[in-house]
Amino acid sequence: MKKLFIILALAGLILNVSACNNYNAQKANSNKKIKKKGKYFCTMNPDVTSDKPGVCSKCGMELVKRDTADDK
Repeated sequence: MKKLFIILALAGLILNVSACNNYNAQKANSNKKIKKKGKYFCTMNPDVTSDKPGVCSKCGMELVKRDTADDK
């Protein structure tokens, strides 16, 4: 009876660990799918973008030009 309990406990532990690893991999892939909206963005608030230079509407910092060398 003890052997059965130990085997079931280990199987549950292995399944739990593998499920957590799969969740983390899916979360990492979803972060990579963020689209770049404008040519200029705020370094403090990357969600603030614009097609022309200006200032961030949230913090007032100057928008910087996005590096588009890897956008092929």
